[in-house]
Amino acid sequence: MTDALLQIRNLTKRFQTPSGTVHAVEDVSFDIPRGSITGLVGESGSGKTTLGRTILRLVEPTAGRITFDGTDITRLGAGGMRDMRRRMQIIFQDPVSSLNPRLKVGDLIAEGLRAFGNGTARDRRDRIAALLEEVGLNADHMDRYPHAFSGGQRQRIGIARALALEPDFIVADESVSALDVSIQAQVLNLLLDLRKTRNLTMLFIAHDLSVVNYLCDQVAVMYLGRLMEIGPTDRVRKGSAHPYTRALNSAIPQPDPRAARNRTPLQGDIPSPLAPPSGCVFRTRCPHVAQICAKAVPGPHLMDRNHQSYCKRTEELYGL
Repeated sequence: MTDALLQIRNLTKRFQTPSGTVHAVEDVSFDIPRGSITGLVGESGSGKTTLGRTILRLVEPTAGRITFDGTDITRLGAGGMRDMRRRMQIIFQDPVSSLNPRLKVGDLIAEGLRAFGNGTARDRRDRIAALLEEVGLNADHMDRYPHAFSGGQRQRIGIARALALEPDFIVADESVSALDVSIQAQVLNLLLDLRKTRNLTMLFIAHDLSVVNYLCDQVAVMYLGRLMEIGPTDRVRKGSAHPYTRALNSAIPQPDPRAARNRTPLQGDIPSPLAPPSGCVFRTRCPHVAQICAKAVPGPHLMDRNHQSYCKRTEELYGL
């Protein structure tokens, strides 16, 4: 990818527990182009949230490199990361638990501004009023507490808080999954507007591939800590090259229930990250598994420069 704001190379995160080593993220590499939205999709337990938080160094990586706008942030100390945090923010999944119920909205949004010494109290108040208006709320909402708002409004408050320091990059971690469908659409359209007006770059984490298809420029598909496929949204939607991606695509609800469909249901449950399968981690649930799948972890199969499938049988199965 040209002009990548974020480059992730061989990123790995493992957790040591009394039961053994949790392989949360394993050897993940991809780029996020500047001004784009990259979707990160997969089932619960696939490592999406851990990857997003590791990119921000809210969780320290076990191995690999994260380059943000030319700077290898895995080498930065606490002081260097503090300065970098102005440019990298997160929108959390749960708008209820992520907002301190004892603080008014204005104080919640002002936390980052105060921490970095941005302006006087009057300047901060004016800034907060403008942010609330930008996300579709009213300036006088800053004097209310979080319990006075609906779930969709709370998520808008979380977005305003993430925007307060004028970041270049935002991780949106399942930021619409707790909202009903009509409110989801409003928040997704708000994110699209913010991307355009602010030239924001985003990593949008979700388990719903239909939401990712609507919002994102490129899609990265994860399973049990590893990348399965990555490519432009239209390519991954219309010409997915990995059996797991095809199964996710086939599960998307269709507007016309009478329309013919080729369903690829997934059998069984995702294995434990304490003991991932050898070779391809998806092989225990793959309808096309072969002996070769157990022998080695598949590298990227290139459909073109921007579209990759991590499956040893991509060409054989789909002629790609």
